[in-house]
Amino acid sequence: MQVSPNNSISCTAFVERDCFAKGTLQHVVITVKENLEDSKFVQLLIFNDLTGKPIDIDFRGNTAEVLERLNSQAGHIPDTKEHEQPARRVGRPKLGVVSGEVTLLPRHWDWLKAQPGGASVTLRRLIDEARRSGENENKVRTAQEASYHFMTAMAGDFPQYEEVLRALYAGNKDHFYGLIDDWITDIRDYIKTLAKGAFIQEES
Repeated sequence: MQVSPNNSISCTAFVERDCFAKGTLQHVVITVKENLEDSKFVQLLIFNDLTGKPIDIDFRGNTAEVLERLNSQAGHIPDTKEHEQPARRVGRPKLGVVSGEVTLLPRHWDWLKAQPGGASVTLRRLIDEARRSGENENKVRTAQEASYHFMTAMAGDFPQYEEVLRALYAGNKDHFYGLIDDWITDIRDYIKTLAKGAFIQEES
């Protein structure tokens, strides 16, 4: 059976409040089918490790039937030709420099020309710094949202839940970890994994 790329996403399954299985979606589904014969009678939730959101799985039928449904829902692996890279040419590699027009006020040009390396070097450095800052912000936002989704599903009735959320979005790492320290071990540890990127700005 051909496996859809979406079935290879990393995920974690919880039975009640205990971590039951970790790995690719396909691996977790197989583990559930082979070890939980009465899975429909237990509180089973499978979470996407990237988004923290639960994944809805139809476990009716045997393992092959469940996997077949997953493949049909997610689509098949694209033709490998789409991902083939063009052959590298022999010779000096291109530096990828592209010229273009930049419109600035005189005071901006005066400042750029006064910087070490000149205008071009300074502009490239400023753009790279802005890109890195934007990437960090995206990582923080992704980690915050993933942690929020999981905690909403699994820890909404835990002690100081709302205070934990405030600490998460405030970027208060020590307070956040201190508040969840007494939470159920498997849930706490998974939250720590999801929230790891939420404090990257504080650590940088």
